[in-house]
Amino acid sequence: MSVLQNVEDDSPLFAFEVTQRDVCLFGIKVHALAVSQALDNIDSAIKNKQSLHIGMLNAAKIVNMKRNPALGDDVRSSNMILADGSAVVMASKILRKTLPERVAGIDLMHGILSRGNKEGYRVFCLGATPEISAKTESEIRKQYPGVVIAGTQHGYFNDSEEAAVAQQIADSNADVLFVAITSPKKEQFMARWNKTMRIPVVHGVGGSFDVLAGKVQRAPLIWQKYGMEWLYRVVQEPGRLWKRYLVTNTLFLGMLVKELFLPSKPF
Repeated sequence: MSVLQNVEDDSPLFAFEVTQRDVCLFGIKVHALAVSQALDNIDSAIKNKQSLHIGMLNAAKIVNMKRNPALGDDVRSSNMILADGSAVVMASKILRKTLPERVAGIDLMHGILSRGNKEGYRVFCLGATPEISAKTESEIRKQYPGVVIAGTQHGYFNDSEEAAVAQQIADSNADVLFVAITSPKKEQFMARWNKTMRIPVVHGVGGSFDVLAGKVQRAPLIWQKYGMEWLYRVVQEPGRLWKRYLVTNTLFLGMLVKELFLPSKPF
């Protein structure tokens, strides 16, 4: 195991070692885990005070990792990488490197909160607007009263304030940090300040706070079942999202075809 060193008191925080099987997709090591297995790893990391940095992978992120090598490095620095998109699970089947199921970031967040409701996890919520941040805190307290809110901080801070935010999180003694900041800033923040924050579990949750706070409606289960959650989002915000998904999905399909004939090596 590697050691993440505490810059304040030099006490060690060991990196959690995921022992379950992983597969290589598009040169990225993805762990072949069901939601329940991921939650078991998270619980173990919390109880043993080990560092578990969770990376979530969907089609758009795979495309953007190819465009932005720095983003790729930040995602690969995670020690548990999960398939957050149905397209990634579909690709794993086509490439004969089958993943057991999709582990959506928002489902994992609710799973952590559900277990935390029983175990008394301390949670810090980082990201979104001040209004959404406050509403998210309120909803967690209402839906998961056994969870301790160790702290909150909205996502509208500049680069010069990052160190102070990271120290605020460190001082909270949280077990779990939810990061609701858009990519690639989210991955950059998590990778840059992980050693300072010294939080056992760090999970980038994307737009999950907007859903939890009721600002955005999540796709019905039937849309989720058939991997069409992205289309539901486009229907909700066509002017903003149609071009992004058209370009991203087209590029991802091209990468998948290439991967069939020239598989990428892990790096």
